[in-house]
Amino acid sequence: MFDSLMKSIFGSSNDRYIKSLGKIVNEINGLEPAMQALSDDELRAQTDKFRSLLDSGSTLDDILPEAFATVREASMRVFGMRHFDVQLIGGIVLHRGEIAEMRTGEGKTLMATLAVYLNAIEGKGVHVVTVNDYLATRDAEWMGQLYNWLGLSVGTIIPNMDEYTKRDAYNSDITYGTNNEFGFDYLRDNMKHERSQMAQRPFNFAIVDEVDSILIDEARTPLIISGPTEDKSDLYVKLDEVAKEIPEEWYEKDEKSKNIQLNEDGLDKVEALLIERGLLETENLYDVENTQVVHHLDQALKAVHMFRRDDHYIVKDDKVVIIDEFTGRMMDGRRWSNGLHQAVEAKEGVKIEPENQTMASITFQNYFRMYPKLSGMTGTAATEAAEFWDIYSVNVVEIPTNLPVARIDEEDEFYKNTMDKFAAIAKAIKEKNEIGQPVLVGTVSIEKSELLSQFLDKEGVKHEILNARQHEREAHIVAQAGRLGAVTIATNMAGRGTDIQLGGNVEFRIEDETSDMEDGPQKDAAIASIKEAVAEERQKVLEAGGLFVLGTERHESRRIDNQLRGRSGRQGDPGLSRFYLCLEDDLLRIFGPDTLFAKMMNSNLEDGEAIGSKWLSKAIETAQKKVEARNYDTRKQVVQYDDVMNDQRKVIYEQREEIMDSDTVDDVVVDMRHDTINSIVGTACPPGSYPEQWDIELLREKVQEIFNLNPPFEEWLEEDQVEPEIIEERIRTETDALMETKIAKNDPAIWRLVEKDVLLRQLDFHWKEHLATLDALRQVIWMRGIAQKQPINEYKQEAFGLFETMLDTLREEVTKLLFKSELRLAQPETEALPDLPDFLTGHIDPLTGLDNSGDGDGSEERPELFGSLAGSARAAAGPGGANTEDPYANLNVSRNAPCPCGSGNKYKHCHGAAGAKQTA
Repeated sequence: MFDSLMKSIFGSSNDRYIKSLGKIVNEINGLEPAMQALSDDELRAQTDKFRSLLDSGSTLDDILPEAFATVREASMRVFGMRHFDVQLIGGIVLHRGEIAEMRTGEGKTLMATLAVYLNAIEGKGVHVVTVNDYLATRDAEWMGQLYNWLGLSVGTIIPNMDEYTKRDAYNSDITYGTNNEFGFDYLRDNMKHERSQMAQRPFNFAIVDEVDSILIDEARTPLIISGPTEDKSDLYVKLDEVAKEIPEEWYEKDEKSKNIQLNEDGLDKVEALLIERGLLETENLYDVENTQVVHHLDQALKAVHMFRRDDHYIVKDDKVVIIDEFTGRMMDGRRWSNGLHQAVEAKEGVKIEPENQTMASITFQNYFRMYPKLSGMTGTAATEAAEFWDIYSVNVVEIPTNLPVARIDEEDEFYKNTMDKFAAIAKAIKEKNEIGQPVLVGTVSIEKSELLSQFLDKEGVKHEILNARQHEREAHIVAQAGRLGAVTIATNMAGRGTDIQLGGNVEFRIEDETSDMEDGPQKDAAIASIKEAVAEERQKVLEAGGLFVLGTERHESRRIDNQLRGRSGRQGDPGLSRFYLCLEDDLLRIFGPDTLFAKMMNSNLEDGEAIGSKWLSKAIETAQKKVEARNYDTRKQVVQYDDVMNDQRKVIYEQREEIMDSDTVDDVVVDMRHDTINSIVGTACPPGSYPEQWDIELLREKVQEIFNLNPPFEEWLEEDQVEPEIIEERIRTETDALMETKIAKNDPAIWRLVEKDVLLRQLDFHWKEHLATLDALRQVIWMRGIAQKQPINEYKQEAFGLFETMLDTLREEVTKLLFKSELRLAQPETEALPDLPDFLTGHIDPLTGLDNSGDGDGSEERPELFGSLAGSARAAAGPGGANTEDPYANLNVSRNAPCPCGSGNKYKHCHGAAGAKQTA
């Protein structure tokens, strides 16, 4: 009560913060007449002026008012759009590294241009992150007109780009792209073997559009680049058959966590079933030999009994496509992990794609925390403000609307069952349709969309359905959802990225109706007619009450409900919103309090009768808060576990960059050799032990295996005062001498390239194996909780030990390879070999489903030991086409490989035309 009183007197902390920005806004407004007086050339010259000021020691905050005034005036000249004062406030918030919550239709895209321009002036790069490729391309093209006019370069990152275009895009002042593509490019860059192949620059500043969707909703699962493993299709199919035979009384399911567990009776019966089918290695289901079968049986049970077609996924073109539970969009290419996707494929009888092994991974939390300055914008972030601060250290600021909100948000209506609810919804839609009021209906699944469609067909109401099946038509359907009498059913993605304008969207109508017409008086007349018709229709819609938003169910997250509501009442327009609920809704059925059900059932609600009360709405909000808290805990746990891996990831990636940036790595290789010797001697001759206790056979075996040496250990042991340190020093001396002799027999420059190549390849291989080990550890570490231990603490300790072991193994393997490898230069052949066919390579990301073969990794690197020699020689020789002399003659480049010079031609048709050849 005291807080409410203080807020009514002094305003909230958000209100006070917004008010404090008024001085800067007034300063920007004061510069407007001076900006209007500038010519186009003078206004464009402002960019160079600001850069000079920054070079002279000014800060971005110093030039902010004049820079914002410049963008506002440039926007008027390029688009005819002037930034509102509230957009100036939003721009300041973004520049300060905070999240701007701005209502739908208030102009977030235009607002972002202010902070983007200001921060791009430095030339360090600004990343604008969007939720899909369509928005990235659209915003880059649309806002790019303004940035280009002001002298800044703009790039777009989209899937399947060639590597050179991608590097150019990242080197632009401003780069647009999706969160997935930015994250995957970071992982791909850290799988490359040459610095010149890396696309991204050091991180500087990112603005995340729909920040709640990207940093909250999508942050539950990490980004993963992986490669295929063995095909186990037969096992998936057999276990699917078993899962379909298991009745409900054999298992217990938890819909909250989407988990299924066999009960005691079910365990015995399923065990007998698996033995009968010959699927168990031993007769005990939980013997270690049957671990894989038990794991895939669990996934098959989930697929059959928990995951529903047209709700959690759809089948399109004989492929299982996941439906995003938050937006209702198809997530093409994204796959569930740990064999669950394969289990669903077996259930649906489509082709089963093999599981993948993780090669690189990162969570969105740890990716975006690498930006020195991070900001975002959305219509709904306040409900997750605590999480944004805890995870990202970013504050949420609510930006006031330009005009007061005129939308009326009515109380929820409750019905006894789904059929009663949908009958009432159809009746309400028909009533609004008859007076011409446009209706936007939000559903939670494709199934519910199509059920409502049937009810509307019975009522004779013409309507459009927008769900994952009509994904391609999304923008056009949403753009016209505000037309007179329009009824649009949307699955959790109403209008994302596209404004719903009352009377219809002028731009889309012009595009749809005049695309076949040639420029000229006839087309100009048609455009004028469309604009006049839209204006008339808008007036009729306003008289009908504006857009009516109708929710058929409450979502788990309040943000999704607010996003739907926010489609109505943009820029001061009138509007109406109402939600229809029933006892069979998932949220009430799974998360609602028992007392709620009891009270509603005891109220003797008649069929078709509705009730509504603030108490019931409050109970729903409480249930939503429970789910949000639960989901936050899930995401927080993902971060806690990935933080452990992230510390190790930074070490590995920093080591890779140091190796790539170094001309030679001989000092690293020598240290590895000496550390390996220290480890071997320490194991065989423990400190503080007597010589007769030493394991000389183990020492001899390891020295022979790794260094191909057989020192006279017996003679050394006969000496007085022999110590482990003396033995270590002698082995080190012999191995150093052996390696120097080996290098002297070869070209030292080429040997240094070999060392670098071996080190990078072994680092990548062992890191990949380490990731697989950590994945396996993560799957079982929860069992430590049974012993009253904290799983996360146990995971940290185990992961650290595994990392140390990996580094020891890496040092030993690199040392062994370098001692055993031999360089051989082949003699020219007397006869030319026949041409080999061009090989096709593929690299499919499991989360995007995109073929990233064009990322530069596959074309220039060969799997042999000396695969990076060509690339290194190219860097030394410089660019160019075929020459009469062959600078790569001593590198043994394959005749059919791409020429190291980078021309794109085969070696034999370029520098290798003189006749240099290599044997396999």
